[in-house]
Parts: sequence; structure tokens; C-alpha cells
Amino acid sequence: MEENFEEALNELKRVDHLIHVSLKYTRTVDVLISVLKRFISCTDFIINVLYIKAIEDKKTETIPDSPVAKAINLKNLYEEEYIKSILEDYLLWRRLIRAEYTKRQEFRRYVTMTVEENGTIVEIDIDRVYEYYAKVQEFVTNIKELISN
Repeated sequence: MEENFEEALNELKRVDHLIHVSLKYTRTVDVLISVLKRFISCTDFIINVLYIKAIEDKKTETIPDSPVAKAINLKNLYEEEYIKSILEDYLLWRRLIRAEYTKRQEFRRYVTMTVEENGTIVEIDIDRVYEYYAKVQEFVTNIKELISN
């Protein structure tokens, strides 16, 4: 469990560098996609931690193979709203990095990745990435408290 949590923290450090250094100087959609991939990777490690915790607490006996199935199943195992919320974001990020997207205002402050997802337009820009980053940081902090109990 500790190893997965440490890997999640390492991914969070990489996200921090991408946001505060790479995105600051590059401002491309490719960097936005890299940040989303790191959010996914960080959340994958935390999902593993939550499954290990669930097995220890005898909430489940098996772990699904698919990352999407893990996330969907995990939403049913835990009642905490912050877990359900981040898992919804996680599923969205997985769909976004696989979807066709358009670029807008690359190399500018308002660089935006636009994706049409289920009939709605989803825009990922620097401000949205900062919101996700704060949410993931808070999530990791909450999980640390959860597993320490």
C-alpha cells in the first residue's frame, strides 16, 4: 500500500513540474494532455491503495482487471463524496485523452483543448488544469488520512 501511495506522490510531483514549469513556458495542448495523463496515473495508484484498504477492511475480495471497472466498482465500495467526485473526473480524463480534440490559442495564456463528449463541449485550459490539480492534491491528502486510520 505504501509503495502505491509513494508512486502517487511521485506522479503528483511530476504534475507540479508540468504545470509550474512546462506549461508556463510551452503552453501547448500536448502539455495539457501530458498533465491529464499524469492525473490518470496518480489516480490509478490511489485506486490501487483504496482496493488494498478495501480488502483489509473486508469490503471486497476481488479487484477488477480493467481500470474503468476498478473505478466504477470503487464508487460503490466507498461512500465518501470526494472519492466519488475524483473517480468521475478520472473517468472523464480517460475519455478526454482518447477523444478527437481541437486546439485553440496555442502558445498563449488561454491555450485550450476542446473535445466534444456525449454531445457536450468540454474545454480544458490552464485554469481548469489548476482546478484539477488542487482537487487531486486534496484527494491525495484525504486518502493519506483514510489509510492512516
